[in-house]
Amino acid sequence: MEDLVKFVQDEFVIKKEMSDFSAGDTITVYYEIKEGNKTRTQFFRGVVIQRRGSGSTETFTIRKMSGTIGVERIFPINLPALQKIEVNKRGKVRRARIFYFRGLTGKKARIREKRS
Repeated sequence: MEDLVKFVQDEFVIKKEMSDFSAGDTITVYYEIKEGNKTRTQFFRGVVIQRRGSGSTETFTIRKMSGTIGVERIFPINLPALQKIEVNKRGKVRRARIFYFRGLTGKKARIREKRS
């Protein structure tokens, strides 16, 4: 049964070509917001905390600081409202899911940049 579900997801769900990113990267996500009959583009810039799932159910979590309050947002990769994902900085982290990042403040919350 699981094989059948996976086959249908692979065949019929349209995959978007997004730039490659991982945990620790700083990215900007541009997505559409509908307000009444108008649509506008809004962006969310922050550090990727995790990527989870696979195929059509894959999601990623972004964390940003809004003043002194941390704001996290979860985006599905195949969200129709997603327009583009821009990688601003590549971060060097030793984990695939950096939940410890939530407890860090100040200089400890910096992520070293990967050398290219």
